[in-house]
Amino acid sequence: MLAYLFWHRPRSGGAREEYEQAVLAFHRSLARTPPAGNLGSAAFSLARAPWPDDAGELYEDWYLVEDFAALGVLNRAAVGRGHRTPHDAVAVRSGFGAGGLYELLEGDGGLEADQAVWVSRAPGGPPPEMGELLADGIDPRRASLWQRQLVLGPAPEFCLLTHEPPAGAAATRLAPGWSAQTLGRRPLA
Repeated sequence: MLAYLFWHRPRSGGAREEYEQAVLAFHRSLARTPPAGNLGSAAFSLARAPWPDDAGELYEDWYLVEDFAALGVLNRAAVGRGHRTPHDAVAVRSGFGAGGLYELLEGDGGLEADQAVWVSRAPGGPPPEMGELLADGIDPRRASLWQRQLVLGPAPEFCLLTHEPPAGAAATRLAPGWSAQTLGRRPLA
């Protein structure tokens, strides 16, 4: 399973409520008529970005797909018949945007978690295989570990979606040069 993540903010001076309603309308459109290989999506509000950024609150959309082929289908469908109007309603209100593609390493891939633990490594730090230890102690029915595959912005290397801080991402367990930050997530509804 893959997850395309898109972080975004409304244009400066844009009405936040209108923006959130437009985002939700797009997600409802995809749920109503899902593209082939689409496994669901969700949108969240974050107090800050999972990387150094001083601009404050932003939104994080998760689009779950079966594989790389399904990602291509989603990409075309998002601006195609049946989804173009809600997509464009968000796009015209959007300012900043960045994205990343993540692969599910462990867990069921559910998006209900109210916390995201973002783990990064310093350039030249230990290889990403270290990330396999991050999921130590998680309940795979209530948490999931994702690893970045492609980046379209400053996205961190790993993401643990969880309801409680995992032991594997504790500061005492991370290798030198690695860092973790936990961000609360408010689902848009």
